[in-house]
Amino acid sequence: MSDITTISPADLAQREKSGQPIELIDVRTPAEFREIHATPARNAPLESLDVDGVVKSRQLGADQPLYVICRSGKRADQACRKFVAAGYDNVINVEGGTVAWEAAKLPVVRGKKAIALERQVRIAAGSLVLLGAVLGLTVHPYFIGISAFVGAGLIFAGVTDTCGMAMMLARMPWNQVKGEPPVNNCRIA
Repeated sequence: MSDITTISPADLAQREKSGQPIELIDVRTPAEFREIHATPARNAPLESLDVDGVVKSRQLGADQPLYVICRSGKRADQACRKFVAAGYDNVINVEGGTVAWEAAKLPVVRGKKAIALERQVRIAAGSLVLLGAVLGLTVHPYFIGISAFVGAGLIFAGVTDTCGMAMMLARMPWNQVKGEPPVNNCRIA
């Protein structure tokens, strides 16, 4: 169970609707953010999150909460933990992320489609396991080590809640948005 404070998308939208200023950062990759994001969100990807930079660029004071959102809540929880570890504890995870935000029929910005990072991990892991098995059967048994390595990585990811493959894929060119300024230098509003 997480010790990070959470808020439902509906409650956050209600706070904004009532005139309370909110700052919302989306910690997904730039490509995921471009595909769909909550209207008030600004992008600050988890894989390159500069906690101090985000805090310094805030338009609201430190006494105001910083809301964090991702696709489903997992990466936002990790980002919130980074803020807390750096001494900024007024952070709140948006429960269910952008999926829940959209399901609640709250305003979103839609753009170019992208393959979700979690889906990219499943595709890459499955491809590597299959490749290792096929090469192990047809070329040399040592190639089964590829499948074993991926399996060990998946076990590690499950135990530690950290996925090296996801971190690597998040940095790939197809998960970046060309022609836009670096996202960690954006104004958070």
